[in-house]
Amino acid sequence: MEIKTIIQKVKNHSPQILGSKRISKFSVLLPLVEINEEVHILFEIRSQNLRRQPGEICFPGGKMDKEDQTTMMTAIRETTEELGISEKNITQVYPIDYLVSPFGLIIFPYVAHLTDFNSMTINPEEVEGIFTVPLSYFMNKEPEIFHINLEVKPETNFPFELIPGGEEYNWRTKKIDENFYIYEGKAIWGLTAQIIKHFVEIMRGDS
Repeated sequence: MEIKTIIQKVKNHSPQILGSKRISKFSVLLPLVEINEEVHILFEIRSQNLRRQPGEICFPGGKMDKEDQTTMMTAIRETTEELGISEKNITQVYPIDYLVSPFGLIIFPYVAHLTDFNSMTINPEEVEGIFTVPLSYFMNKEPEIFHINLEVKPETNFPFELIPGGEEYNWRTKKIDENFYIYEGKAIWGLTAQIIKHFVEIMRGDS
């Protein structure tokens, strides 16, 4: 292969996250609602019948389907399916920073205003219940932060003889910050809390 051909191939390549074609893409919606002239954030409680994370608190959202042309469409579609709200009542939809999870996911969060949210009919197969928290609570409350240590554990047939140091190789480890907001006995944590923290930073002008 000639250098000219190589350079042309690189020139025509659009860079993205390495390995992103194998990474699952998810979208979530941070829903804003107005209650008594005050802005609240709406949350879901996941159904106990779900295989993954039953009973946990989250935002509406899910995995991007082949039919979804954009990650925004995924967020809107999932919200209509889970909350039983009309798409016309999901307005002012805008993206905030996306997350690359250490567990092989990319999460695309969107903020939106839900109008006429009292007409919602939640899908009991996916959603056990909903509740709202005043935005002012998060604006005035710092999350509690705890840590999770991720360690590397090679499989039994890993070829240690091919790498410097062998079985004594100094693997990199990682510490993950886990944010917790506790509101009226409900624990909001994980990626949901991370998205809230980022959203609050935008509202405060910190980022």
